[in-house]
Amino acid sequence: MPIKKIAVMTSGGDSPGMNACIRAVVRTAIYNNLEVYGVYRGYEGMIDGDFVKMESHNVSNIIQRGGTILKTARSKRFMEKEGRQKAYERLKVAGIEGFVAIGGDGTFRGATIFEEEFGINCIGVPGTIDNDLYGTDFTLGFDTAVNTAVDAIDKIRDTADAHNRLFFVEVMGRDAGFIALSCAIGGGAEAVVIPETPTNIENLIDVLERGWYHKKSSAIVIVSEHDEAGGAFEIAKKVNAKFNEYDTRVTVLGHIQRGGNPTVRDRILGSTLGMAAVEALMEGKKNMMAGMINGEVVFTPFANATKHHMEINQQMLKLVEILSL
Repeated sequence: MPIKKIAVMTSGGDSPGMNACIRAVVRTAIYNNLEVYGVYRGYEGMIDGDFVKMESHNVSNIIQRGGTILKTARSKRFMEKEGRQKAYERLKVAGIEGFVAIGGDGTFRGATIFEEEFGINCIGVPGTIDNDLYGTDFTLGFDTAVNTAVDAIDKIRDTADAHNRLFFVEVMGRDAGFIALSCAIGGGAEAVVIPETPTNIENLIDVLERGWYHKKSSAIVIVSEHDEAGGAFEIAKKVNAKFNEYDTRVTVLGHIQRGGNPTVRDRILGSTLGMAAVEALMEGKKNMMAGMINGEVVFTPFANATKHHMEINQQMLKLVEILSL
């Protein structure tokens, strides 16, 4: 039988473009004569039955906003069978037959177990600034996060140049260096340190010494958080022990990368994948992530999206090296 009621939620870390996706899910559902409910605070709200019926006006004037109007959370309770049982009972009472989950790998792993245990279908939309999910060229929020970070790096470059300084700028990315690598190229950095490649402090010093020899008045090194050599402060300390020609500073950009108005690319991506997710639920698809590859919507099983990690583009690494001369 065709489904009649669906839900939408955001889970895990927030990312710009989530609201655009929520808007698309709600209006696509209404367009297809489905009832649609918003679930506040992800799986936590699902366990608590924190649902609200969504109408078209509920998602007016949100496409340009960062964050998520449905709030988000990470749920320890949902990791236990008891929590998932409560969530199922809440959905059953509300008559909800499937849901769209906007989030990352933890969100999709939880949805997979939930469907296996209780048969509730889920379609995922990749909402994470890290860009580390397989099955899509870009995740929701990545483009905005990179643009936000590069804007800050441009400002840092001004003061670095004025004071002959070396800046180590730490960006988000946890276990993935996609933000750092894009920022290094877009921000004209001298070097980038990412978790996907071994960090050689001696090689980093060689790059900085070469710039100093060629009379560069400043330098910027982009560091991905959680690199095996340490964060920006630790790497700066190691470099300064052997090379201290520049006046060195460290800047951690932190959570400013998560906020702010989403770029047009993220608004379009969120809208496109939100519509595709609803249509997939109507077709009976389950345990799949809607993504965009080469401009086309594709569906990837959750197991592949979360287990197969995106690989760093080696040509982009080479580009950083060449452009740092």
